Amino acid sequence: MKRILIFFIMVLGLVTSSVGQATTETSVTSIWDDPMISFYVVVGFLFVVVILVLMVALYMLQVLNYMVKQATKERSERLGIVYKEEPSFWSTIWNKSNDFIPIEKEKEIMLDHNYDGIRELDNHLPPWWTGLFYGSIVFAILYLIFYHVSDTLPLQLQEYETQVAQADEQARKLKASNPVAIIDETNVAIVTDPVALADGKTTFLSNCASCHRQDGGGDIGPNLTDDYWKNGGSIQNIFTVVRHGVQGTNMIAWEGFISPDKMQNVSSYILTLKGSNPENPKKPEGELYVPKEVSSDSTKVQASL
Repeated sequence: MKRILIFFIMVLGLVTSSVGQATTETSVTSIWDDPMISFYVVVGFLFVVVILVLMVALYMLQVLNYMVKQATKERSERLGIVYKEEPSFWSTIWNKSNDFIPIEKEKEIMLDHNYDGIRELDNHLPPWWTGLFYGSIVFAILYLIFYHVSDTLPLQLQEYETQVAQADEQARKLKASNPVAIIDETNVAIVTDPVALADGKTTFLSNCASCHRQDGGGDIGPNLTDDYWKNGGSIQNIFTVVRHGVQGTNMIAWEGFISPDKMQNVSSYILTLKGSNPENPKKPEGELYVPKEVSSDSTKVQASL
C-alpha cells in the first residue's frame, strides 16, 4: 500500500513539474488562459484525493480485519478451542456465485476418463453464467415481442425518423417566431449604425483578415483600402462577392456560413476601410471605381466613403 501511495505522489509531482515547465516556456497565449482549465484542475485534484482516500480506507479496513483475526485466534488458543477462520463477505459471494465443489467432495464428480494419470471433473456451469444465459433468452423474447410483434416500442430507424421530424418542427417554429430579414443584392444598403459596423468588423477579423490582413491592406486577397476593385466597389458589388465568392480565386462563398445581415454589416465595414492608408499595402488591382452621385441617402453615404 505504501508503494502505491508513493507511486501516486511521484506521478502527481511529475505532472505538476511538467505543467510548471510548460507554463514558463509558453507565451502569454497558453492553455492556462482558458477559464475552464482551473475547473478541470480542481476536478482532477479532487478525483485524485478521492482515490487516495478510498485506497487508505481499504488499507485500514484490511489492517482492522487482520487485528480482529489475530485477537480471535489468540482468544481461541487461550480457551483451547481450534481456531477456524470464517470466510469473508466477498469470498462468500464469490463461492456462492460460482458454486464451487469442496475439494473433499471432488471424488463424487470425478469422471472415468484417465489421460496419463490426469482425471477430469464433471463440474457444472457456475450460477452467474447460467443466470446470464437464461436472462439473455428472456430479454430476446421480450425484445422480439415489444419491437417486432406488437410494435409497442419503435425500432432505431423509427426513432431516428421521429427525432428528425421533431427537430424539423422545432426549427420551423423557431424560424416562424424569429423571421429573418431577406437581404440580397437588390435591397442591400450601407449601414452606419455603430453596433452593426462593430459586428461587421468582428466578422471581418474572424473570416476575412486571414487573406486581406486586419487593416485591409491585402495579402492573398486584394487591397480593400484603395479605389481599385476587381469586381466593383459598390455595396451591391461587395455584397455579391461576399455572398457568392469569386470562382477561380481563394474567395469562397460565405452564404450559408454567415447570415445576410452579417454579410451586409461586413460589406459596409469594408467600405469604411477606404482611405485608411495601412502600412505596406498591396499594389492596386482591378479597375478604378468612381461612385455615382445619386439622390438616395445610402449612395450619398457611399460616395462620401
